[in-house]
Amino acid sequence: MRKLILLSFLGLLISCELFTSKEEQTKNRVNEELLAIDWNDVDQYPLFEGCDETAPKEIQRECFQTRMLQIAADTLDSLSFEVENDMEDTLYIDFKVDEHGFISIVEIEEKQVILNEIANFNEQISERLADLTVAPALKRGMPVSLRFRLPLILNTN
Repeated sequence: MRKLILLSFLGLLISCELFTSKEEQTKNRVNEELLAIDWNDVDQYPLFEGCDETAPKEIQRECFQTRMLQIAADTLDSLSFEVENDMEDTLYIDFKVDEHGFISIVEIEEKQVILNEIANFNEQISERLADLTVAPALKRGMPVSLRFRLPLILNTN
């Protein structure tokens, strides 16, 4: 009889899960899942029209980057600036694609040399690259925002 009581008592101590509510168990599982997710990577990159959503992730990334660079180049080609001194420099533009697919400029690196030569350079760049949209990036089937950086090479030679 003592053995049965002792075994029953040990069984209750070992199975604490029985005393945890279903809500608490679900909460614990969700927290474990969230900790297991790599939040620095997406399952599907933002896609422009013409990019294949069934392609492997690397090809999606390449398609997105290629199209974004082409759009930026085409847009910026229409700008013309007059400068007194020759310039050869690279500055970086940080973009964000939000969970709705809207692309916005987060920051344009400010270089005093460029701003001295072209007073409203950053404003013109921001104005020209506004209002772009894509299919948003996906993480576990849910749209998520994504930041990326493009180099802008200025060469007046």
